[in-house]
Amino acid sequence: MDFELSEEQQMLREVSRSMLASTCPPALVRTTSEAGADLDEKLWQKGAELGWASLAVPEEEGGAGQGLVELCLVAEELGRAAAPGPFIETALVAAVAARGGAPGEIVAALAEGTAVASVVDDPSIVHAGGTAAHLLVLTAGDAPAARLAGVNGGRRRTTLDLSRGWWAVEPVDGIDLDVDPAWCRAAMTVLTAADALGVGERLLAMTVAYTSVREQFGRPIGSFQAVKHKAAEMLMTLKGVRAATYRAAMSLDAHTADAELWASVAKAHASAGIAELAGTALQLHGGIGFTWEHDLHLFLRRAKVDEAIWGGASHHHARVADLLPAT
Repeated sequence: MDFELSEEQQMLREVSRSMLASTCPPALVRTTSEAGADLDEKLWQKGAELGWASLAVPEEEGGAGQGLVELCLVAEELGRAAAPGPFIETALVAAVAARGGAPGEIVAALAEGTAVASVVDDPSIVHAGGTAAHLLVLTAGDAPAARLAGVNGGRRRTTLDLSRGWWAVEPVDGIDLDVDPAWCRAAMTVLTAADALGVGERLLAMTVAYTSVREQFGRPIGSFQAVKHKAAEMLMTLKGVRAATYRAAMSLDAHTADAELWASVAKAHASAGIAELAGTALQLHGGIGFTWEHDLHLFLRRAKVDEAIWGGASHHHARVADLLPAT
């Protein structure tokens, strides 16, 4: 597989990163959290203007006709900024709804970003459940199904994550979609790994910046060999998570037989690797990293929630063992 980004993919990444850098500073993340909001209206509008919501919607339905790789690029940048709002969930639901036979007006509203959506694996913990108008409900077991449902109220949950709102919700009514729920679940798993990857990239950048100016014994601590080794290990972790995540996204786009296997490989690696990387970042920041005033904790908290949702490392290690072909 070719892991090199195309010119269009590079442009998507650059434009997304630039917009988030200018409009989603940590101060906005804090303000949105303090207001108890699931998203910031101005930031949501900016994302809609960039076409995030319609990115994976087929061209014949008015979308850009892109795939999961492109959604991962956006998810990575959202994680890097700890951006609030279910941008990725809405984009995935728009794409699935368009392919699964949902009414055209619902697909159009989702693709335009005028309707908010989320994805439900466990109704007790749903991202932006208090704002979502539509829920993609995924069920497994003997009768796996994907259903586009409404929301009958909900209760905001208290979690470690200050950058996103998490809810317990009650999905109601809805229509069955002609899509593979296992593919949808694997897609959300990979998109969560991509978000964690972006968080890890931001944590490494913050750590390198801090250790370059924090002095001890008259020298920046970043010049000490032990600190250099820690930073190098963080970078190696990110490279591994990136390779696994985009390998999985490409497999899901191609609908290969081993796509679910690679999705679990990506999430297991991201859950374990980014959690360890976050601990290293905290260690290298020292006492300042524990303070409420420092922005480090916004990313630490998001990393810990990304570690747990859509299956943790142990769950996906077991999935890998189950999905590996017998030899």
